[in-house]
Amino acid sequence: MTQAKPRFRTIEDYLEYDDGTDTRYELVDGELIALPTEDPINSTIAAFLLLTFAAMGIPPRRFAIGHQIEVTSADVSARQPDLVVHTDESITALLSGEKLIRIAMPAPMLVVEVVSPGKPGTENYDRDYVDKPKEYAARGISEFWRVDPSRAVVAVLSLRSGSYRIAEFRGTDPIVSPTFPNLQLTAEQVLNAG
Repeated sequence: MTQAKPRFRTIEDYLEYDDGTDTRYELVDGELIALPTEDPINSTIAAFLLLTFAAMGIPPRRFAIGHQIEVTSADVSARQPDLVVHTDESITALLSGEKLIRIAMPAPMLVVEVVSPGKPGTENYDRDYVDKPKEYAARGISEFWRVDPSRAVVAVLSLRSGSYRIAEFRGTDPIVSPTFPNLQLTAEQVLNAG
C-alpha cells in the first residue's frame, strides 16, 4: 500500500512533523522532499569550511550545520544548506527559540551548498543551480557558495541589486569572496577538503 505524502500549509505544521525515520527533508511548495543520501565528501567539505572560517576568527556560535531557512516560493518552503555562517543578528534571532530562520528574521551572512550529482534538467541540478540561487537571493543572503565536486568547481555567488553575480573557481584558482576578503583558499583545497 502506498502512503500519500503529507502536504503542509504552514511552516509550523512542517516543524511539528515526525515520520519516525532519520530521513532529512526540505519543504518545497508545501511538499516534503527527501534529501538524497549525501556523499561523505559533502559533510567533510562543510566541516573543512567551518574550520577554515573559524581560523579566520568567526566565533563558533555563528556556525550551523542542519539549520533550515524559510524561503519565498509559490508556497511554504524551507531549505537546509550544508553550512550556514550566521551574522550576530541572525544567530541571536534564531536562538530565541525558533527551529528555523524565518522570513522576518535577519538573513545569515553565508550559506554553503555542496551539490548533489545531477545533469542539467534533473531534479538535483535544478534544485541547486536554478531554485536555490533564486530563493537565497530573494531571502537577501549576501553570499552563497555552491561547491560542486562532480564538476570540480566552487562558485561564489554575491548578491548585487537583488540577484547573484557568479564567480567560478577551479583547480589552483584562489577563491575570491567579498565577505571574506582575506581568505587564502583555492578551489582544489575546498574540493579535496584540505
